[in-house]
Amino acid sequence: MKPDIHPEYRFVVFRDISCNFEFLTRSTISTDQTTEFNGQEYPLVVIDISSESHPFYTGQQKIIDTEGRVDRFYKKYGLSKDESVTG
Repeated sequence: MKPDIHPEYRFVVFRDISCNFEFLTRSTISTDQTTEFNGQEYPLVVIDISSESHPFYTGQQKIIDTEGRVDRFYKKYGLSKDESVTG
C-alpha cells in the first residue's frame, strides 16, 4: 500500500440526536466536534437516526396492506381479479 494516501481510521462516537443514543465504532469520517465516552475523549459525529430510533429496529414500523390496495384499485375501476390491466 502507498504511504500517506489513506484517511485516518480511528474510534469515533456517533450520537443519535432524536433519542440521545451514543455508540462507539471505528470510522474514517472527519469531524471537528469531540465528546467524552467511557472516560476518554473521542471525535463526535451527530446523526439524525440510528438503530435505536429507526422504526424498523424499534418495532414501530407500519406494515402496508398491499392486498387491500389492490382490492381498492380493482373496485375503483370496476375490474375483477381475473381481468388483466393493459394499456
